[in-house]
Amino acid sequence: MPEVVFYVLASSSQHQRQDFACKLIEKIYRGGQFCYVLTEHAEQAAEIDKLLWTFRPGSFVPHQVYGNQLPAYQNTILIGDNAVPEHWQKIIINLSSHFPPTIAPTERIVEILDNSEESKQAGRQRYKHYLEAGLEIVTHKNEGGVWLETRAGG
Repeated sequence: MPEVVFYVLASSSQHQRQDFACKLIEKIYRGGQFCYVLTEHAEQAAEIDKLLWTFRPGSFVPHQVYGNQLPAYQNTILIGDNAVPEHWQKIIINLSSHFPPTIAPTERIVEILDNSEESKQAGRQRYKHYLEAGLEIVTHKNEGGVWLETRAGG
């Protein structure tokens, strides 16, 4: 069963949420892994695609928007608003309101919420869904520049 990790940002800014997602994607890639970034719609996928080229000078994260065609290189980060392809299910970064797969081979689901009421409300629905599925949830909440961690489920 996958572990679910929530990051709740102090800011309500969508740009800061996407910037945080890019930093996390880069960290995953530099750790020798790759992931699928599940977005709400094609426009958000295009925004993340563009931001991965520009969020940090000198950074390179191989990525592409997924349109039902797999990349030539397996360690490519895929970004899309549709079903997660088979070999990209291990780590899913969820920027959408959808429920990603919660069965093997998924090992980790990462939820990134901004501090807007809309984002938090949608996150609460997914949090409840994950708890009901019996998944372990780790929440990292940024309060005044300090990350506080709580655990639930499992």
